[in-house]
Amino acid sequence: MSTNSKIKFGIIGVGHMGSYHLNVAASLPTHEIVGIFDARPEHAAEKAALFNTRAFASYQQLIDACDAVTIAVPTVLHYEIAKYALEKGVHVLVEKPITFDLQQAEELIALAKQKSLVLQVGHVERFNGAVMALAKIVSDPLLIQTRRLHPQNNRILDVGVVLDLLIHDIDIVINLVNKPLLRHSAMGSCLTGKHEDIAVIELQFEGGCIATLTASRLSQYKERSLSVTQKHNFLILNYGAQEIEIHRQGNSVTVTAPDEIKYSQESVVERVFIHKDNPLKSEHVHFYNCIMGTEKPLVSGEADLKTLSIALDSVKQIVG
Repeated sequence: MSTNSKIKFGIIGVGHMGSYHLNVAASLPTHEIVGIFDARPEHAAEKAALFNTRAFASYQQLIDACDAVTIAVPTVLHYEIAKYALEKGVHVLVEKPITFDLQQAEELIALAKQKSLVLQVGHVERFNGAVMALAKIVSDPLLIQTRRLHPQNNRILDVGVVLDLLIHDIDIVINLVNKPLLRHSAMGSCLTGKHEDIAVIELQFEGGCIATLTASRLSQYKERSLSVTQKHNFLILNYGAQEIEIHRQGNSVTVTAPDEIKYSQESVVERVFIHKDNPLKSEHVHFYNCIMGTEKPLVSGEADLKTLSIALDSVKQIVG
């Protein structure tokens, strides 16, 4: 396949997240949308008509017609569908978490390597412009704190907040610190069903950095943020706005009037210029470039396994 080739692309699962993937993929000149599959035939037919493509009767038939697919179905089905695609020589972009089972994840990663295929897990926050800039600013973190809070909804029902939300932060924090993880612990609450609705994960790294990751889907307030305390500054990242502020301590005192009115400069705030783009679009472009061989995967299979292992163990600590 030449570096300017179109890829024959399919979307498996066009629910909440799959619809976003379809919108983005359909806008890219590098992608030819061969078709879609969804377990709800009427819904699939409506989406197919909207995007002038075909609704396939099975995911197998769709995969057989594609060079690459996005898998955006419930997590319990990821292994079965991804394995079929890889065995058929088709590149896979699968939503996180890759599977519920570490051994299944290892098998899929090994299969992709064996067949020289791209298996990319949907760590979409890695493609957030602010996250990409933060990696260039953080040098020696002492404390990292993340918060993902939002009201209850029915968007995700098959996993709790650890595998839905905190898996992003586990991946990002491990990459930021870039030192061996010494230990981790988790606690949380299951208030609306069998999955955790509130969770806190603590990570401790070699060198002394500590990270506290918090998530709730029962909040009346929305927040997606990450802060980093370093020796000479404090950084705060807003995921939604794709913004970073750098706070530095100030110590000057200035006389501003004859009657000696004074003010102290407690801190200096700098705002980092961020190149903002749709993170999901950037993820799809990266997936295409990896298929073409012009880029290497941003997140390695080994990194995926480490993140998944911590997430699964955290769920076990919370729900047993």
